[in-house]
Amino acid sequence: MTIVNFGSETTTADGYRLTTDEGAFMQYFNLDNGKLPLSRIILGTATGACCNGENCDEVFNEALKLGVTTFDTARVYGRSEEVIGDWLERTGNREKVNLLSKGGHHTPLLKKRVNRKEILSDLEVSLQKLKTDYIDIYLLHRDDKSMPVGELVETLNEAFSQGKIKAFGGSNWTPRRLEQANEYAYQRGLQLFTISSPYYGLADMKESFFAYGLVGLTGKEKQADRLWYQNNQMPVVAYSTLGNGLFSGKVEKRGDLSPFWVRSAFGSEANFQRLARAKELAQKKGCTLSQIAIAWSLHSSINVFPIIGTSRAKHLRSAVEALQISLSEEEYAYLSFIK
Repeated sequence: MTIVNFGSETTTADGYRLTTDEGAFMQYFNLDNGKLPLSRIILGTATGACCNGENCDEVFNEALKLGVTTFDTARVYGRSEEVIGDWLERTGNREKVNLLSKGGHHTPLLKKRVNRKEILSDLEVSLQKLKTDYIDIYLLHRDDKSMPVGELVETLNEAFSQGKIKAFGGSNWTPRRLEQANEYAYQRGLQLFTISSPYYGLADMKESFFAYGLVGLTGKEKQADRLWYQNNQMPVVAYSTLGNGLFSGKVEKRGDLSPFWVRSAFGSEANFQRLARAKELAQKKGCTLSQIAIAWSLHSSINVFPIIGTSRAKHLRSAVEALQISLSEEEYAYLSFIK
């Protein structure tokens, strides 16, 4: 790998930049049309503190110290966008942060909202709450396969041409729908979907009525989807990397998983076998359980950027330190494959 030095930073030939700040180690990836590159670890703000409108300055400030420049939020994350916007306004850090937000989520009663009117409405509210005139990365939070993909591509391109978003993609979109969207865009000379946010983590996520509309990449049945991402290297902004608390170090039994949709999605016997093996390996390596789960997600042939949802600075630092934990092929297989 060719490395070019730029002062305290280095840039690699494959698009990553490495830097240290107060002992931290971070990686970056240059996203097409993005103002800033994606930080390999992304700060998630779907936390109780952010959603409830509490002050999150400590973790936001720590994120920048650690080189975590990409912040993930969404229109449906309570007051999260408002909390971020207030912090950006007070600190003047807008140009240092890569904002990723999402719109078009279904209603609690599962009324679908993935259409031009609702997308543009959500975008305008997000811009207002975030106190910015543009969002670096904008994702459609869900998909509606009954909607012609062309209308969605045209809608996002409209926002792009107005400068309101710099790059866009889909969250919980299947590879096939992403392909269809980009085929439509390519044929018409429009901007493409350049980023995706499915579930990806050590635990196998089971879709159910309670986990409706979620798209994951883990499990044997998803091998073809993982191969698709491996071949095109579209960045995967992976949510629930820690299995919605399964690998937090606080879960011992299925009933510890909450709320019910999390128990339904992640509470399988196979996942608890993975949990036991991850605990064993964490003890062997002298690291935390969460760090093992993050290291597993990064030990991949696909281009993974884990979202770490936390309001605690020390937890974010621990996640960044996981970038320096390596797994052997044997360790990766031991964690992955349950009979």
